[in-house]
Amino acid sequence: MTGQKIAVVTGGTRGIGAAIADRLAGEGFRVIVAARRPGAGPSHECRVCDVTDPASVQALFFGLPHVDVLVNCAGLAGANALDRDDDLWHAIIAANLHGTYYCCKAVLPLLPDGSGRIVNIASVLGLRGVADQTAYCAAKHGVVGFTRALALALARRGITVNAVCPGWVATEMARQRFAELGLSAEQAAAGIPTGRIATPADVADAVAWLVRPEARNITGHALPVEGGVLAGPG
Repeated sequence: MTGQKIAVVTGGTRGIGAAIADRLAGEGFRVIVAARRPGAGPSHECRVCDVTDPASVQALFFGLPHVDVLVNCAGLAGANALDRDDDLWHAIIAANLHGTYYCCKAVLPLLPDGSGRIVNIASVLGLRGVADQTAYCAAKHGVVGFTRALALALARRGITVNAVCPGWVATEMARQRFAELGLSAEQAAAGIPTGRIATPADVADAVAWLVRPEARNITGHALPVEGGVLAGPG
């Protein structure tokens, strides 16, 4: 494969996705970010895409000669009690799980054998449960399971598939959740063994490592980026 390597990052115009896009651009990739609304940083281009719509996902990849890295970061969170209507459940599952599936399916013909990389952004809630996050936990557990299965399916092609599972990250989504829980950022940090909330750059560092040639034998794993929260009792 010749020419500049290409990375596609869904949900790449803000928060964790933007940090990943910036980091991969700094690593020399031509970075294409996908988002429902236009907007991109100076080092990458944006294609409007709704990851819940298969036709929109197909259009995202149209015309690209190859894709070396796909990072599925687009998602939706929200508290959903089971006594409410089903709309939020379906929206969360669609954005996080179906969107990841559609993007992986569409990119497969473009990934180079021996070096292609897929990184799915899951969550610590893909590895544990939280009472009022039934849809989000279900979706992110699904992303982790899908990651493991797809890693086995693509292993013979030499394409790795991994998930990154952030805990608290200093984003607008986290600030909204703190407000729901009546927590300050300082209180949230106190519950983390390392005593600090991750930054989007911390997550981007993990992604950047997983897409390097040195990580070619790492596949089918869910890498927590959560300051040790999962190391102790659940």
